[in-house]
Amino acid sequence: MTRVLVLAGTTEATRLAGLLTDDGLEVISSFAGMTTDPRSRPGLVRSGGFGGVDGLRRYLDEEAIDLLIDATHPFAACMPHHAAAAASGAGVPLVRLLRPPWTPGPGDRWVCVPGLPEAAAAIDELDARVAFLTVGRRELHHFDRARHTRFVVRSIHPPERPPPRTTLVLDRGPYELAAERDLLVRHRVDVIVAKNAGGTATRAKLDAARELGLPVVMVERPSQPAVRRVATAEDARRWVQVTLGRG
Repeated sequence: MTRVLVLAGTTEATRLAGLLTDDGLEVISSFAGMTTDPRSRPGLVRSGGFGGVDGLRRYLDEEAIDLLIDATHPFAACMPHHAAAAASGAGVPLVRLLRPPWTPGPGDRWVCVPGLPEAAAAIDELDARVAFLTVGRRELHHFDRARHTRFVVRSIHPPERPPPRTTLVLDRGPYELAAERDLLVRHRVDVIVAKNAGGTATRAKLDAARELGLPVVMVERPSQPAVRRVATAEDARRWVQVTLGRG
């Protein structure tokens, strides 16, 4: 049976595991360990790192992996590069499943920045009173320097050390436009800080910001390796079929 390793952590990875299992392939979904409650999915699940490029290459060899699909988060900084190097070294076909980024439209007020330190500086430049942070719970320390801004932080799990003057909102997407608009108005948010993750599950906050005329500090994605990319789970499934000679 063909074995496919899916580097998981996104909704696309979950859908892909089901599609490939339905096609009769053996799927192993791998999580880095940061996700404390990965949702159930068809196939096998492993958790924890590989030990860098060499460790992943050994895993591909020892587990007789036929295909590798990198479906990690768009803001996974290291794993896409490790996957590209390991797949090349092991001679395993690789594709990067990467959803398209959001793009600003008419009425959007985006301030695009390359990273979270620059996002924190942009909050100061905008003289924000209340900032809505949707950047993940592990990188909130970048906003400790803010002297006057209050924060509304949304996270699936409580952060260990949120910035001073933080109101915590525990929730998991997908989010609806009306609820996002209500949250922004209720907390008197005047700027949103977001990572350009793309997709539909968390886009509603951007639509709400446009309706309310709020600026969005948008953190751009990290660099990606020069490998084949597809945008959807269905596209990745077709790549698998073609690579295996079934398409």
